[in-house]
Amino acid sequence: MLRKAFALMLSGIISTVFGFQSIHAQTGKATEAEKARIKIHKMGIGRDARVEVKLRDNTRLKGYISQAGEDAFTIADSKTGTVQTVAYDDVRQVKKPGGLSSRALALIGAVAVAAVVIGVVVIKPVACDGGAGC
Repeated sequence: MLRKAFALMLSGIISTVFGFQSIHAQTGKATEAEKARIKIHKMGIGRDARVEVKLRDNTRLKGYISQAGEDAFTIADSKTGTVQTVAYDDVRQVKKPGGLSSRALALIGAVAVAAVVIGVVVIKPVACDGGAGC
């Protein structure tokens, strides 16, 4: 009886591990491509639609979006004049060039809060010295 229960439990674990892993991998790839497609379409087309793209093979492309279709988009480099068509499935990351990252913005916010706290806690009592205006 124990042997039969063990065999049933082992087969369930093996089918769960190997069965769901392939489904998860396909879903992850599809969602990355869909996210890239949505970002590209939100950015628009033309010289104002500047973009930095990181591909699955770690290639980085910079330029502007000259065309955007259902399966692929085209990046044009204004400096060199080269045009490259990229499939959404090949994209790992899409972002606008320049600007500050969310980490940098959080750091700036933390420094600003620290400056205010230091100003209120340390500088205000030293400047007052117990006078009537404090």
